Amino acid sequence: MPVPIPRQRAIPAAESGQAPAAPKGGPSREDAPRKEATVDNNAATQLTLLVIEDDPGGSTVVPELLDPAGRPIRVRTARNLTEAERLLTDDVHCILLDLALPGSGRTADDDELAVLRHVLELAPRHAVLALTASGDAERGAEAVRVGAQDYLFRDELDGRLLSRAIRYAVERKRSDSAERRLAEGRVRAQENRRLERGLLPTPLLEGSSLRFAARYRPGRSRALLGGDFYDVVRTPDGTVHAMIGDVCGHGPDEAALGVELRIAWRALTLAGLCGDELLGTLQEVLEHERSDDEIFATLCTVDIAPDGRRAGLCLAGHPSPLVARPGRPARLLPYDNNGPALGLLPGARWPRMQVELGAEWSLMLYTDGLIEGHIGQGRERLGQDGMVAMIRRQLSEGLRGEELLRAAVNEVRSLNGGELADDVAVLLLDREG
Repeated sequence: MPVPIPRQRAIPAAESGQAPAAPKGGPSREDAPRKEATVDNNAATQLTLLVIEDDPGGSTVVPELLDPAGRPIRVRTARNLTEAERLLTDDVHCILLDLALPGSGRTADDDELAVLRHVLELAPRHAVLALTASGDAERGAEAVRVGAQDYLFRDELDGRLLSRAIRYAVERKRSDSAERRLAEGRVRAQENRRLERGLLPTPLLEGSSLRFAARYRPGRSRALLGGDFYDVVRTPDGTVHAMIGDVCGHGPDEAALGVELRIAWRALTLAGLCGDELLGTLQEVLEHERSDDEIFATLCTVDIAPDGRRAGLCLAGHPSPLVARPGRPARLLPYDNNGPALGLLPGARWPRMQVELGAEWSLMLYTDGLIEGHIGQGRERLGQDGMVAMIRRQLSEGLRGEELLRAAVNEVRSLNGGELADDVAVLLLDREG
């Protein structure tokens, strides 16, 4: 049996009194002007309708149509699904499907909407109008429930009704697609937030008498994770190891690299590495994982002895921690032997300094986001001296732990006149005598 040849036609409008209305049966296919299925320069705005109907007698159900710009709606006709699939190009906006069309043979015989389901599978991005017999509203409503944008009665069509239905179906499909994309975007955002939340560290301090607090604010809008990273673990010998670091930049790639460095640090620390050996291995990880040779990371590591009275300090291009003791003003730990940032100098070394903490103390580790915010409208930045003065004042006001860190970050934001451009991470370890 020969395959039917697809045809396309354009029919002048019979809407709003601009042309005589066509009779309900409409003009015959032989009377309608024919042209090849081509796409002109106005395809983006001129509506195109694909009619799928089984009409061996040659009479068409489509009356004369007009699009919102006053141009004839382009009409293509197909007498079966094979022909329809061939005509279903990107410039088709709407499909008018006769539900009486024989089934595709791909679904159960008792499914009255098998043809509609097949068309929806073939054309998930196209608006679909279902055409059914007059009075068969139940079948039309079921077609809408399955996925059609609307249904029409075959014997009640006229140009005004069908033109309006086509425009409505197209806009509704666009609205539904936009709403679906928005919902999918929300789901992806929620999944990303759950993923980022899972990547934030959970300190391992079981068995330690030290108290821990942390504050983290990524510079990226609507993100939970930035290029800053930190961690705290207690090894079996009772030593508490703390670390804070900052990958240059604060985009998603930097956030991912920060997570890799944090996980590597924890694994290496639990394996017994410390000081220069640990930092040298982390530099190898950074060099292997970074996407650009210009990317580097600063790092501060502290290992606190089991008795809590002394600690080892290593700095890789990172600001020195702040220590506060009862009866003494808060101050920065020595940073004379500060080594280079990770990723800058092959074969670099990072000296480990021994510092005395005493019986009772608070140790604050932070990233440069806390000290590089501006003060007021000028170019002056808070700096380490300004931060030390701020912490001294807040300690004198009785602030401790989470409350102290919250007040510090909020004051820095306030001095900056709004959100900080860089990531901010701060952690605090306290030991009571």
